[in-house]
Amino acid sequence: MFRVPAIVAASLLLVVPATALAQSSGKAEKKLYCWNQGKERICSDALPADAVNNAREEFNVNSGLRNAQVERALNDEERAAASTAAAQTQLDKMAELTRQRTEQAMLVTYSDEDALRRVFSERQEVLDNNLKTARYNVASLRDSLVALLGAAGDRELAGAAVADKQADLIRQRHAQLRSQQRLQASFEQQQVALKAEIETTLQRYRELKGLAPAG
Repeated sequence: MFRVPAIVAASLLLVVPATALAQSSGKAEKKLYCWNQGKERICSDALPADAVNNAREEFNVNSGLRNAQVERALNDEERAAASTAAAQTQLDKMAELTRQRTEQAMLVTYSDEDALRRVFSERQEVLDNNLKTARYNVASLRDSLVALLGAAGDRELAGAAVADKQADLIRQRHAQLRSQQRLQASFEQQQVALKAEIETTLQRYRELKGLAPAG
């Protein structure tokens, strides 16, 4: 394995095609990996274990062309946020489908109000789970942030400066906490909106059935 600064690797990639491309037929593709390590740009023909989760670019050594760009691996909090966002997308699709079904076939499909309420039960369950997850994430991130702030405070009281890495982690946790708090607030608002939608739909159902005066 060789590792070189990125500026050197770039010059090598400009030179290689003229000499190596003609010899590359039938050989396995060789790659050059480039990633940031602190403030330094590193390129290597092998990817070390401590750089696997870093964002990186991959180049074909023979042609000098970039053939891949890999984003950095998500941490636990980011994976939780992505999972929650995916669940929200699913919930939005289900909401639209529910609205279409209830308007198109309300009288034909549902024999009574209990049958109509069951249409909303799956959405309610997904929303409840999303809210539960968001509340758990908020509590977990808050505890983590409090612990980090406490450790930083202890260092300052002891006369030591807070390390840059520790300060960056505090800022990261704070941003993640704010993001999860916004998700929690959104889910809570959606719960209120869903309850109102259920009542509005039931009222419309009663009107179509002649069980209540048109509102």
